[in-house]
Amino acid sequence: MEEDTRIDRIYYQKLVRDRIPELIRLQGDACHVEELNYSDYKRELRVKLVEEANEALTATSTADLLTEIADVYEVLYAFILAYDISPEDVKRRQEQRHIERGGFTRRLKLCWTEPC
Repeated sequence: MEEDTRIDRIYYQKLVRDRIPELIRLQGDACHVEELNYSDYKRELRVKLVEEANEALTATSTADLLTEIADVYEVLYAFILAYDISPEDVKRRQEQRHIERGGFTRRLKLCWTEPC
């Protein structure tokens, strides 16, 4: 009887941090990566931001939440670089939005609106 030599490949098709292929190989596993063109990279950053935000949503401990928030920060930093936006411009816009719309310190949840 012939031995099963099938490879149980897991497909991801997602943007990963720069060292992930190296870390996979250090574990003794194989992987294949492709370098994205700039347009695809920018699109995948948006997908990655949603992925990391969802992981923050489902974090079950403060330590896990801290890790996920750090991952969101890393994606935001990549956005800043990819779109050639200065961190100072982001901070100014954040402050402007805070003045115009407020923050989240009052813990308000909008339940409904209706026309008057």
